[in-house]
Amino acid sequence: MMGREDYKEFGEKCGIPIKVAKFSDSDGTFNSDNEYLTIINTAIVKRKDLLEYYDSRQNILDIERNTLYLLAEELKRFKKEKGLKDFNDLLLDFIAKEKTNRFKVLFIDEAQDLSLLQWEMVRKLWSNAEKTYIAGDDDQAIYAWAGADVNRFIEEKTEGKYFGERILRKSRRISKAIQEQSEIPISRISGLRKQKEYLPRNYEGECKYISNLGQVDLTKGKWLILTRTKNQLLELMKELRKKNLYYQSNRGRSYKVRLYKAAKLYTDWTKGKILDEKEEKECKDFMGDEHFNRKSNWYDVFVAAPEKEIRYIRLMLENGENLDEDARIFMSTIHAIKGGEQDNVILSLHQGDKIQKSIKRSVDKRDEEHRVWYVGITRARNNLYKLKAKIKRKEYKL
Repeated sequence: MMGREDYKEFGEKCGIPIKVAKFSDSDGTFNSDNEYLTIINTAIVKRKDLLEYYDSRQNILDIERNTLYLLAEELKRFKKEKGLKDFNDLLLDFIAKEKTNRFKVLFIDEAQDLSLLQWEMVRKLWSNAEKTYIAGDDDQAIYAWAGADVNRFIEEKTEGKYFGERILRKSRRISKAIQEQSEIPISRISGLRKQKEYLPRNYEGECKYISNLGQVDLTKGKWLILTRTKNQLLELMKELRKKNLYYQSNRGRSYKVRLYKAAKLYTDWTKGKILDEKEEKECKDFMGDEHFNRKSNWYDVFVAAPEKEIRYIRLMLENGENLDEDARIFMSTIHAIKGGEQDNVILSLHQGDKIQKSIKRSVDKRDEEHRVWYVGITRARNNLYKLKAKIKRKEYKL
């Protein structure tokens, strides 16, 4: 399979910078910092001719048509020479098969996020299934950028195998306050949408605005902090570090795990534990020219470790944070947390100039943006705290 190093080699061979290029293990979406690769992939999942797709988006793309075509052809040759495939290649191979397995029952979940390419695969599967169930929620369709087609999901019928439709009426998660708030963004969807009544659980909950993170007590309870953009997420991470709060994200824990592990080993050694050779080395990596001393604390002898990181870990421990357990606070963009939930959610309303410009281009873009905020709101089980943007014009209105 095409991996990170393969894409890097391909980029070097073609003289284009590629730092990020990978398919998600969870949903098969493709992410890259190279716009050429992104367009090539999107054309495939949308089942469109590459150059026709480019021409339809030429007014918003800052890439060259000829270069795009040449790179696409070179990528095909590169994979063939190396004997490599990517996720889309696997789907295309499956679709091209003459025979597939037979199924008694087929379940297709999160169907609102399927691309046209994936719908073709699904059709091939259910052609050999006695019964097919398709589950999803068009209000949570937020992957159009990756080729998902919410209209196909809403209108899809299984060609002679349509068994009817059932709409779930009651949530087992969200409170009354969250349900009321979630109606705001989805009521703004002007395109195709499945009308449905969705009732909350019997719990009132709370929903209110805050101007900064200091207006909620993050030292207690479990929290999920969500942002629309990665840049905003990084800004809020900096704020939490300044407050010496322990958090986690998809990148991992907020502190240097190797440093903390070494600190624990050294502390245990001062209390009489005998370290093996590997454990001693883990400590020495941060000790520079210092020597083991049972009368010294780890933060006094770890002179080769960053001072800011030492201070951050020390203050978290002094504040009673348990760094051996998962953090009470988890941080994520809305797109990356889809499917997650928490009792208390802080939702940053910062939208950003780039997004505000893009949603002016089409009704579909605006509708998808409203769905993104619906997903963000409904990650909260009990309470939602809407964090105002520092610049009012960059804020999504809730």
